[in-house]
Amino acid sequence: MTNVFQGERVRLRALRPDDWPAFEAFDADSELTRSLYFIPFPRSPERSRQWAAEQAMAEPKHDNFFWVIENHEGKVVGSISTHDCSSRNGTFDYGVCIGLDHRRQGYASEAIRLILRYFFGELRYQKVTVRVYAFNEPSLRLHLKLGFQPEGRLRRMIFSRGEYHDVLLLGMTADEFRAAPV
Repeated sequence: MTNVFQGERVRLRALRPDDWPAFEAFDADSELTRSLYFIPFPRSPERSRQWAAEQAMAEPKHDNFFWVIENHEGKVVGSISTHDCSSRNGTFDYGVCIGLDHRRQGYASEAIRLILRYFFGELRYQKVTVRVYAFNEPSLRLHLKLGFQPEGRLRRMIFSRGEYHDVLLLGMTADEFRAAPV
């Protein structure tokens, strides 16, 4: 059986209520959350359980979805989610998170390729955009290596570590994805 959400290193699946400990650990890692959005207030285990249970039951809306990234040993290594999906325009955005202990193992690049293959090849989207904080150099290198093109810079959009940072916009079309080396 072939599954479009499974690659050589990872599989993408829906969140389960019992995944909450992995995401509680991700949220407790300030360097990880800083590179994704912001450092949140601490969350109790009960609140983490409730969040996971609610997310596990949520229906996809307008092709926005939250996938768990797990390796083939069944370990949760991160997540990837699509948002701002416009089927009318054929455009979408996504965000990816890999736990610090699981980085530099090819998990993010494979999860991104799986999502792009699905959205471009199955859902007929034609363009993806990703936002990368200027201080997140590993994410910037990853996206450039995958074939994303720089499209712009939003100046002073993120406040972290006592100063403002730019957000870099990168994009890729379906044609560019099909032409990119695997």
